[in-house]
Amino acid sequence: MFFVSPVFAFLLLCLGMITVFTVYVFLLWCTSSSSSIHQENGSSDVKKPVKNGLSDSELKKLPCSVACREIKEKECVVCLEDIEVGQLLRLLPDCHHGFHLECADAWLSKNSACPICRHKLYFPPEPDDAAEKKISPDDLV
Repeated sequence: MFFVSPVFAFLLLCLGMITVFTVYVFLLWCTSSSSSIHQENGSSDVKKPVKNGLSDSELKKLPCSVACREIKEKECVVCLEDIEVGQLLRLLPDCHHGFHLECADAWLSKNSACPICRHKLYFPPEPDDAAEKKISPDDLV
């Protein structure tokens, strides 16, 4: 029968824990140094966030109005407060849903879809001034 002294077993356990800890620290060091190399080269595996919302110029193109009695929604679905007569509203062009002006702008700056029906708002890119050529009747002759 093979007998192991308790001191020898304890030393063996400590040696195993030190080995596991050393391997863990080494792996952490390898991953952090490889990510810093990617950052120095300008390449990274991390995806950059995509802007899904509308720009300030696109928000200004959306119509606003003052709430009257004949409003379609009685409650702003963004802030969940009642829409009162006389408050400024932002109206979405295709679905005609209305929201408080501040609520709609906050929502649409992050999401380009209506919060009620999820209709996607789309603004075609504006042509460059140089690319836009005005044709006069003399050019047609």
